[in-house]
Amino acid sequence: MATFFGEVLSVYSRAVEEDDDDDLTNENEEDEQIRREIEEKRSVHVHWTSDTDTRSYSDLIIAVGPNATGFISAYVLSSGCWSAVGWVSLWNERSQRSTRTNTSAPDPGEPACILYQQNQNPSVLICQCTCYVAEDQLFQWTEKVLGCVQKRGLSVTVLSECVLAEYKTSDYVSGNGSPFLCALKTGGYTGAIACPLLKQPNIISGLPAAVLSHCQVHQTPAVVYQCYSDVSHPDSLTMETFKSAVMCLSSAVKLDPSPSSETLQKFTRVNEVQSNLYT
Repeated sequence: MATFFGEVLSVYSRAVEEDDDDDLTNENEEDEQIRREIEEKRSVHVHWTSDTDTRSYSDLIIAVGPNATGFISAYVLSSGCWSAVGWVSLWNERSQRSTRTNTSAPDPGEPACILYQQNQNPSVLICQCTCYVAEDQLFQWTEKVLGCVQKRGLSVTVLSECVLAEYKTSDYVSGNGSPFLCALKTGGYTGAIACPLLKQPNIISGLPAAVLSHCQVHQTPAVVYQCYSDVSHPDSLTMETFKSAVMCLSSAVKLDPSPSSETLQKFTRVNEVQSNLYT
């Protein structure tokens, strides 16, 4: 195509460009719709058995991991003085709920986050988290669960666990020295601590770290007790390590000092390691 002055201009079709723009717009709308559906599916919801907008507690105990949750079941909830008052529903690749609606309470033994309140002292709340919370759900979980509780006068205690191999120290730590507790607290926590503070360069991760960060930002006193153990399955010795952490709380939390063997067997298991070297 030539102009009056002899310039040669490239010829193009506006129709082709408009079609490309339409395709790109459609793709963006489809991607946005898929993203919204994924976000909705992976959203975290808190359900309460009673309709109360504001809940005031003095102590919130969050147990994460098989030994921490097993300790809560065997040493605390086994007294029968606790009632389930709510639960947290979520979905991810490792925590897939059944086809039931999220508004229905989890079945017994189903991985979930159950909220328990002490009958005699309703100011104590326990969250027993036996399900996996994905990385992209950690912020939601902390915002929604802790957002349901009044911050004034609240103290948060997290019980978590980690394999001994991840503990970093200049001194050798053998399996004979485990399990043991280390603590990490917010700047505003002034209560008694049942064990030494976690030394650098060790860190905490996952849900305990998200809870501690949330409490630090909102100036809520909080402490995480992390148990390092050389066993990966629920173990009675590892569970017992958490006793000193809970005993540092107010006397409102009553512990069963020595659960029966039948009670412990409900929450522990022995993994039989079999070798296929000669098979």
